[in-house]
Amino acid sequence: MTTFALLSIVGASIAALLLLIIRFEIHAFVALMLVSLLVALATGIPLAEIIPTLIAGMGGTLGSVAILVALGAMLGRMIEVSGGANTLAQRFSQLLGPKRVPAALTAAALVLSIPVFFDVGFIILIPIIYGFCKAAGVSPIKYGLPVAGIMLATHVVVPPHPGIVGGAAVLSADVGWITLIGLGICIPLAFVAQWVGGYLNRRHYAMLPEAEAQFRNFGNGDATDTPAAKLPGVGAVLTLILAPLALIMLGTTAATMLPKGDALRDFLAFTGAPVFALMVAIGLAFVLLVRPLGWTRKRTNEVMESALPAAATVILVTGAGGVFAKVLTVSGIGTALSQALSGTGLPLILLGFVISLALRAAQGSATVAILTTCGLLAESIQSGGYSAVQVAVLTVAIGFGGLGLSHVNDSGFWIVTRYLGLSVADGLRSWTVLTTVLGVVGFALTCLVWALVA
Repeated sequence: MTTFALLSIVGASIAALLLLIIRFEIHAFVALMLVSLLVALATGIPLAEIIPTLIAGMGGTLGSVAILVALGAMLGRMIEVSGGANTLAQRFSQLLGPKRVPAALTAAALVLSIPVFFDVGFIILIPIIYGFCKAAGVSPIKYGLPVAGIMLATHVVVPPHPGIVGGAAVLSADVGWITLIGLGICIPLAFVAQWVGGYLNRRHYAMLPEAEAQFRNFGNGDATDTPAAKLPGVGAVLTLILAPLALIMLGTTAATMLPKGDALRDFLAFTGAPVFALMVAIGLAFVLLVRPLGWTRKRTNEVMESALPAAATVILVTGAGGVFAKVLTVSGIGTALSQALSGTGLPLILLGFVISLALRAAQGSATVAILTTCGLLAESIQSGGYSAVQVAVLTVAIGFGGLGLSHVNDSGFWIVTRYLGLSVADGLRSWTVLTTVLGVVGFALTCLVWALVA
């Protein structure tokens, strides 16, 4: 099949998705599965391979997302119902003042997202975002957008995240230089995320009914009937949030600094796995929340199970997004797109950014976009006589290409929009715009660094 035909199919498939979800209000899970099946047929994937491809896409995505979303939702629900999120929000609002809270949250998100994958960190922070927004009387979108934006920016350009580390390995780039450059650019990007998020929030976004009900009832659990002396303290809530993050940080640090086969590295990798870290946090919640509040086993199970209906929607839609991305990858659309762009004659740093951005838009995964682009340009970069710093800058530019144009084929799009209560149309107006602006600004700052080292 020709490149033009493949690119026409991907354009038509994205348009069909938006039409089904926005215009005809078909559930996102059903729409994604239907369009994925049609794309598989249109691109000529053999009939015998279509259903296995759909299953592989679902399984590959849910293998990393389902457990994290479920455990994170349970932990968040326990913090919420116990009154811990409200306690934390009120205390910090008093200390910082309402006007400083959004900036403080964004700054904290930047730091926390360095060792923690985007989806894990955002899910852990959701109850805290809800608590602060409930205390301030504003929509979760107001605080949640810039927090999610800077966390994703860090995820694509700062090691030890998989896309940028894998890209560095392909290009033989210095991870230390990439860390310094990527983190140095993400710091001003945090201000950009805060400003752009505020600008986008001048528009009113109606929350989805289920998300609005969840936010409206947030904190209206046992805490309303619990004496203040028994409510969780700030220290207890921070422990539940920071403990899993600390375990993950130790695991990623050990993987970077200790040699393969080292017993300590293996142990810290096990304890730093996000699934294990969240299980530890839930275990701590039994000690720090359940026991002081005197919850029975039945009450504890009710609280944990009440988190699952909302999590199930996120899990299914995210998995369907993985199915769509898998079909686009297997069909060869990503390869056709990258090959078409490689022949444009653009400067290398711009070419890397554009190819990565286009692949990100076409198949959804920032990690795949970064790794594929690095593989395509590896020979040109390695034979170009560039210094270690220049190769690092080129790698960061490719990373920022993987940041923009997050939309319906990206699992992160569904996690952010569903937890913040955004419809697909409003998600495109806000989250997609924010990620694209951050990607372009990040690339522009990378070009400034390139001008200094070229």
